[in-house]
Amino acid sequence: MGGDWVGDGGGREFERVLETLRTRLTDGTYQVGNLLPPQRELAEHFNVSRDTVQQVLRALAGEGWVESRQGSGTWVIKTPRIQSPTAEAARLGRAVTLGSLISEAFEQFEVTLDLYTLTSESLDAHVRVQAERIRAGAIAPQRIALRMLLPSETLELPYPRAKDPAYSEAVRERLLSITRLHTVSLRRALRELRTEGLVPDVDIEIRHAPLTPTFKLYLFNGAEVLHGPYEVVERRLELDSGEEVDALDVLGVGATLTHYVKDDDPNSQGSVFVGNMQSWFDSVWNLLAE
Repeated sequence: MGGDWVGDGGGREFERVLETLRTRLTDGTYQVGNLLPPQRELAEHFNVSRDTVQQVLRALAGEGWVESRQGSGTWVIKTPRIQSPTAEAARLGRAVTLGSLISEAFEQFEVTLDLYTLTSESLDAHVRVQAERIRAGAIAPQRIALRMLLPSETLELPYPRAKDPAYSEAVRERLLSITRLHTVSLRRALRELRTEGLVPDVDIEIRHAPLTPTFKLYLFNGAEVLHGPYEVVERRLELDSGEEVDALDVLGVGATLTHYVKDDDPNSQGSVFVGNMQSWFDSVWNLLAE
């Protein structure tokens, strides 16, 4: 990711490290009870200042992920919960995470992924992991088709929103900047696979709908769904200028997600939910999005 970031540039470096550590908390790299690497080691790993690492750890503590204990470091106290009510998932004894579902989807000959989200941060990080697996020869999908629904850029969203109206535009620009940055990164990661001749058919389409996302939705190969609400929280946001502001925001990665699997029974809970969510996504994609 280093090519996308220049220097220890305040807000951007903060967001890069924060999102990477959030991803590691969601994909099982760090689990409850684990001790995070020392601040000095994290600063060297991400090529940022100690101050940036300290700001990130404070943000993660404020979101409830970690807890700093005097003399013993920073400990993981929460990771995302994913409920999988389907009998098939229980029978297989699968450890379901966003990372594991994306990995399994990319192991297929043809990968289709539909996503409805506020930003593309989480997907960007996970797709780049799969791109490296493809380059290493571990997997070899022949077609990747991604459709992503984002809120319209002109829509006035209720979150993230600064409590001080004077910062409203700066917080809005921060969201747009993050979304555009990860969207460009995501497009580049997938298109490079086609350019390098590793995946013959790559189709990426991103549309915007006049809707405020109240939940995050992943549809994997038309057969599995990961669905969860955005939880509204109060927290401090760091702007590109380096200023910090109090704001209302959402924690998509911290919410409980529910996993559904389509099976041979068209009337099962999993089959009905996957079918309903696919129909909802297609209707918004075709009739509302632009």
